[in-house]
Amino acid sequence: MSIPAESFFLAPGSNGTLQQQIQQMVADGILRGRFRPGEKMPSSRGLARHLGVSRITVTLAYTELVSGDYLTSRGRSGYFVSDTAPIHPAFTPSERPHGDSVDWERIIGRRFSRHELIAKPQDWQSYPYPFIYGQADATLFDHQNWRQCALRALGKRDFEVLTADFYERDDPMLIEYIIRSILPRRGISARPEEILLTMGAQNALWLAAQILLKPDGMAAVENPCYPGLRAILGQLGIQVRPVDVDSHGASPDAVPEGTEVFFTTPSHQCPTNATMPVDRRTALLERAEREDFVIVEDDYEFEMSFLKPAAPALKSLDREGRVIYVGSFSKSLFPGLRLGYVVASEAFIREARALRAAMLRHAPGHIQRTVAYFLSLGHYDALINRLNQAYKRRRTTMDEAIRLNGLEIAGQGAFGGSSFWMRAPDHIDTDLLAARLRPKGVLIEPGRIFFAPGTAPRNYYRIAYSSIAQTRIPDGIGLIAEAQRQSGPN
Repeated sequence: MSIPAESFFLAPGSNGTLQQQIQQMVADGILRGRFRPGEKMPSSRGLARHLGVSRITVTLAYTELVSGDYLTSRGRSGYFVSDTAPIHPAFTPSERPHGDSVDWERIIGRRFSRHELIAKPQDWQSYPYPFIYGQADATLFDHQNWRQCALRALGKRDFEVLTADFYERDDPMLIEYIIRSILPRRGISARPEEILLTMGAQNALWLAAQILLKPDGMAAVENPCYPGLRAILGQLGIQVRPVDVDSHGASPDAVPEGTEVFFTTPSHQCPTNATMPVDRRTALLERAEREDFVIVEDDYEFEMSFLKPAAPALKSLDREGRVIYVGSFSKSLFPGLRLGYVVASEAFIREARALRAAMLRHAPGHIQRTVAYFLSLGHYDALINRLNQAYKRRRTTMDEAIRLNGLEIAGQGAFGGSSFWMRAPDHIDTDLLAARLRPKGVLIEPGRIFFAPGTAPRNYYRIAYSSIAQTRIPDGIGLIAEAQRQSGPN
């Protein structure tokens, strides 16, 4: 039986070269049981004509599939599906379900998906004015040295790190660098037993919440705060109390009585960018000691301090082990890395390590060793320096454009960072403003999602400069200002 060329098509927007797409189509068809052993493939000429590609492209794809034992060549007879091709017989068209009659609402409800998170369009790079937070700029990243470190981590010398199951352990090379170089910049001293690698800061916050809070517990969070944290706590069924922030972050006096865990971003408050002064930090620690609660410090973006040196971490002032420190490489390297770390007392790390092991064991060994090389060879510091210089220029341009267009800054951060916290006139709903700006190529983040339910003003928004070219900033800010002017009072 021959497989017709019409069984194949190239999907618009697919990743990879044409040769790779053809290989994937054939391999996928064989693995799913659509193409059976012994069946004849379309001729290279016929498939090339059908797909609108060159014949050599199809021939090269077939050759690669032969080497992978998906196809076999029978001389002038053509190419056939190999009798020993990989196949998953349990996944065949006849056995696919034709419906879903399970009442999932009754069985599982909406415990997790009911929480709203920040939404970013996947194709944000196609927008000319992407003022969105947390995405990497390919023009600033050190692709060459990262690639070399990744290749080095793939070498024979690091074979065990690449392939072994660490169980609950972490890469000692990366842990050593964090101890020697990263933590001292925050005034923190730690032993290997007091550090755990996580799949980003989000995973670290989840571990902390799971370990520290019981079903009837009470946590306090800053208001506004990182929406992902509120989603984590909302899934636990605990009491969550908001602590309003001002231009100096959260006030220790505002932490509610009975709090068991206080989650805070003292060095760079999310999203207002406020920095908690040392006297407030000291007062917060003293209150935690008196009332016996624990503090989780999310120290995101501390590397992005280009206006003046960052203040020491709250953890550096901790003398009783009450502060659980969360750091991440996702902001300084790239968010897809998903690698963070927790610094805390050994007893806490022991429990966190066991919980992490039950859920995902550990971060991939190759990623850990690649980051270790990238850091230890000096590439990380060079990248941070380049980012800070670029961010400083973009920040200056954005600040000038904001003031020129008469927009209002609600919080911009004393040390640097990568965003501005903005306030629109009271009559403007920034969810609607964002929707009006999107067709014009402008992406902003409405501020409502950062606030606790029932407390959210509608006129705040965040604009970041980490992902937008400096030359595009003035025009983009101008479009935001124009949209606000057009949204006059009702």
